[in-house]
Order: sequence, then structure tokens, then C-alpha cells
Amino acid sequence: MSATTAASRTLTPKQHRILSYLQDHADERTYFKSRLIGDELDLSAKEVGANMPAIEDADHDLDVERWGYSSSTTWKVASA
Repeated sequence: MSATTAASRTLTPKQHRILSYLQDHADERTYFKSRLIGDELDLSAKEVGANMPAIEDADHDLDVERWGYSSSTTWKVASA
């Protein structure tokens, strides 16, 4: 079973959408603002921020950690 499959069992559909976005864009950049993720996925920054802790704790192929708080929470994302 792949890590993504295991993660999809524990994440809500909204959290899975956010995780998929991060997986698709992690090669292009390392830092993501909640506001910009929300803009891309038609979610509010608050929705993204509320769902990121579950993504941080889920078993998948990315290391996700809260990084900064200026103007919108920034998340550091790197391949595990």
C-alpha cells in the first residue's frame, strides 16, 4: 500500500485536496501560504489552516511544518 493511499484513508476530502495540491507543487517551491493555497483550491485561508495539522500528522510522502505567520500562515513542505 502506498503512503498516499494510507493518507487518503485518514484525511477528509478537503484535506486530501490540499495534500494533492502540495504534492503537485512541492517540486516547484518549498514554502506555501495558506492564503495562496486557498486561492488555488477555492478555500479560505482559515479553512486551509484548520486542515493543515491533520496533513502534518498524516502518513504521506511530504514533510509539512508550520513555518511563519506574517500576513498568512506559511507552511514549509519538503519531500520526506
